[in-house]
Amino acid sequence: MKKLKAFFMPNRMGFHLLLAIVITVILVIGAIIFLKVYTRHGQEVQMPNLIGKNSETLVNNDSISDFIFVVSDYVFDKKNQEGTVLKQNPYPDEYVKKGRKVYLTVASSEPPKVKMPALNSVSLRQAEIMLKAVGLEVEGVIYKPSPYKNAVLDQLYRGRSINVGTLINYGEKITLVVGMDVDELPSDSTGNMQVEDVNIQ
Repeated sequence: MKKLKAFFMPNRMGFHLLLAIVITVILVIGAIIFLKVYTRHGQEVQMPNLIGKNSETLVNNDSISDFIFVVSDYVFDKKNQEGTVLKQNPYPDEYVKKGRKVYLTVASSEPPKVKMPALNSVSLRQAEIMLKAVGLEVEGVIYKPSPYKNAVLDQLYRGRSINVGTLINYGEKITLVVGMDVDELPSDSTGNMQVEDVNIQ
């Protein structure tokens, strides 16, 4: 017993070892308490469904103090009014901490610009796919006599040829001039070539 007491005397190794253990335990407990307070442990709230709401109202509404709303992206959408929330992150019904930033994707009435792709010499079907991929539509097809059957000879925007790389609004319509054998050209009663509507499946 005397040896044990002597081991823990202030000038002995046992005392310093015990002191180090006590300090370590205190620091660990203190760190756990600090983290719980800092991360607001147990103060999670359920994320409401914001889809369809007006983003400007959410951003400027000081009464909604649980979240910070940030508009992170705009997406052209004809079906919704400008500023309508289309997506949110975090998602509805998730449990998040108070004060969390909520990133909103909202509808825009201004269509984005897209570059006109190079369609010359590709097949009609391939041209349809390429236009659809960038957000453009096929308005119709004009057939012209050509040795390159079913190949695109020209691309027209509002009746005029449009250069590759020209920026136009998303959703605009393009007319394609396509080659075809003379004997197969469709014509009306006057003998003029017809413009046929093309529907992309």
